[in-house]
Amino acid sequence: MTSPQRLPEASRLRATQWPMVLGLTLLWMLLWGTPTPANIVTGVLVALFVVLVFPLPPIEKQARAHPLGILRFATRFALDLVVSSWRINRYILAPGPPRCAVLGVRMRCPGDLMMTATAIAVTAVPGSTVLEVDRRSGTLYLHVLGGEREEERERARRDALRLETRVVLAFGTPADIDALRASESAEEVFGRWR
Repeated sequence: MTSPQRLPEASRLRATQWPMVLGLTLLWMLLWGTPTPANIVTGVLVALFVVLVFPLPPIEKQARAHPLGILRFATRFALDLVVSSWRINRYILAPGPPRCAVLGVRMRCPGDLMMTATAIAVTAVPGSTVLEVDRRSGTLYLHVLGGEREEERERARRDALRLETRVVLAFGTPADIDALRASESAEEVFGRWR
């Protein structure tokens, strides 16, 4: 017989999987193009099969919304977009070909969700693109515009780490925030929110 403590968790997992079933059914309908009753029933059956055979971990345990952190992230991200656009204009209008660099930046928060969110945010800022993510070492490999001098490369590394800090402070779990605190540059992380 199942213990009473496991029943609420199992029912909560089922409740969190219904949006996935609905989304997969809608995807099935988009693939077939016509909403016939047979397509709807088949879509629900395929979606149930996928959710039961390949269950995903619940997302609520991997992220938390921190309103002040989200506000800081959004404000600073908008500023980063403007500053990066001006930097790109400077590199493009300068004489000679623009210099680029490929950098490895080791992230301080090892969670998959935080690394993914950081990689998306880094790529969204003009002038930088994530080329590869090494999950084992927690390293993002970035292609950055204007990496000719060492100070430009260090600035790009600092910018990526600061972006990671803002992502974690906006959406991270307490464990993610503790990983930032445990990093060797904790004063920089929590001393300034930029």
